[in-house]
Parts: sequence; C-alpha cells; structure tokens
Amino acid sequence: MDTLEAIYARRSIKKFDKNHTLTDAEEQTLLEATIQAPTSFNIQHWRLVVFRDPALRQCIREEFAGGQSQVTDASLLVLFTADVKAWAKEPERYWRDAPPDIAELVPEAIGPFHEKRGDQFQRDEAHWSVGMAMQTLMLAAQSLGYQSCPMIGFNIEGVAKLINLPADHVMGPMVAVGKGIKDPWPKPGQLPLSEIAFEDSF
Repeated sequence: MDTLEAIYARRSIKKFDKNHTLTDAEEQTLLEATIQAPTSFNIQHWRLVVFRDPALRQCIREEFAGGQSQVTDASLLVLFTADVKAWAKEPERYWRDAPPDIAELVPEAIGPFHEKRGDQFQRDEAHWSVGMAMQTLMLAAQSLGYQSCPMIGFNIEGVAKLINLPADHVMGPMVAVGKGIKDPWPKPGQLPLSEIAFEDSF
C-alpha cells in the first residue's frame, strides 16, 4: 500500500480480533517505523510504553479506560509519553552520526534554544513530537494491512501512576493496533479544504 492510499484508508477501529497476534518481526517493524518520525533538533523525546501483560491491560481497560475493548483485544497497545528534558540529556548522542563539524555545532545550540523558550514550550514540543510519532505508527500499521485506534479516553493520571511515569515526562495518547473485525462508519463529515486552509493569514 502506498503512502497516500494508507492515509486515506486509515480509520479509527474500535473492534479488534482478540485472538490475532503480531509476529515479532511485524511488531519490530512497526516500532522501528514509529521512531522515524521527526523531532526538532533530532532529540527524539518520545518514550513508548508497550503493554504486553494481559492482566495489566485488563486492569487498564476496567479501571482506567471505561471498559473499551481495544485495550485488551488489539494485538499491540502502545502508550506514547515524552521526556520533556531530553534536550538536556547528553544531546551530543542525537548527532553522533553527523559530519564532525555538524556533530559538534548542533548539540551546543540545543540547550540555549530550549532554555530561552522555557517550560511551556518544552512541553508543547514534546506533545507535537508525540503526535507525529503516533501518526507514523498508524500509517505504518495501515500499510502492513492492520488497523489502528488512537485513544485519549482513559484516566491519564491513573495510568501515569500505574507505569511510574518519571516526573520530567508527559503523557500522550495510546494507540491500539491489530486486525479490525468491524468496518468503521463512513466518514461522518469531512470539512472541505476551503474551510480550513488559508493563504498567508486568516
């Protein structure tokens, strides 16, 4: 499936075949594709929590996600979080494979850039990066013949505590991936481009 086909085919699927299992190679392919998503300064601050324990997933479904079946039935369930302070943690490692002059220059700019813009910008940047990584996972899944569902309908604070989220990390949505067993509704109302795209200003 080519990229444009995957974009138009991707829909949020709620019902998955609970007996279907991804192969190790398929899961590795999806996760490796996910981390090809862009981040500013290449700081790659997404941190993915892959939920494998069936009991833990059942707990999340019942206690924190309102009984949503995709939490337990999807073949892959990934929680997206981000390290807000990744920019300050050995930034030279993000550029170690660059040409020597670039590998020295860019890491030196990362700290001043983020310090100047402050905490709120750093949190916003982390969430922007999570969004791009999520979409990358969902399109990769679609291209492999799987379906996906981004999820914000869960108790963020409860799950954060459950996974021992570090203090300098933020929570993002979850993405469920698997074999869909129920077709989605037709798209309920796509706005025309003329209503949402503007030239140069509003």
